[in-house]
Amino acid sequence: MWSGNRPATGARSSEMMVEAPWIASGLTIRPARRDEVPALESLIAVSARILSRGFYSEEETEAAISHVFGVDTDLVDDGTYLLVEQDGQLLGCGGWSRQRTLFGGDRFAARTPGFLDPASDAARIRAFFVAPEAARRGVGAALLAACEDRARNAGFTRTALMATLPGVPFYARHDYVAGEPISQRCGDISVCFVPMSKELLRI
Repeated sequence: MWSGNRPATGARSSEMMVEAPWIASGLTIRPARRDEVPALESLIAVSARILSRGFYSEEETEAAISHVFGVDTDLVDDGTYLLVEQDGQLLGCGGWSRQRTLFGGDRFAARTPGFLDPASDAARIRAFFVAPEAARRGVGAALLAACEDRARNAGFTRTALMATLPGVPFYARHDYVAGEPISQRCGDISVCFVPMSKELLRI
């Protein structure tokens, strides 16, 4: 999740495609479509390059964009990858998933096949990115709430994710607990990520 916080110095289902848009604070949140993937990929790259400053080197960011970041089109096909827009402007994207893969877009090789059991597994929170001009405007918070609502409605009582370093403070503010950081190989460069998890309260 590239939130803009900076340091101080199951089987597949189309159900999401027919839901009414989720609206909060003037933001519309809805499932992404396949034809919108190029625009989402562009937003992800710009978000990563700008909002990562102070957390990752340029080399680390570019390596992550090349090998890990990006849209997982399986989620788009499932109807669980969402986008945030306001007055037709794309402000952010992110999703939740019943699938076992914890992180990484289509180009990420280390993917895990299969589906999760809501009775014993944690739903995945996936690939959150916010447009730099929309950082710290509540876009990420609204998107996260929408994803958690959908995961809860699907029977999950826990969520899990792999956070980027700029995303860790954002998720911590929303009651996610960090695990031990990992070093993910991205080509010739290792990039640090942090696994995080949360117990979902029943509403």
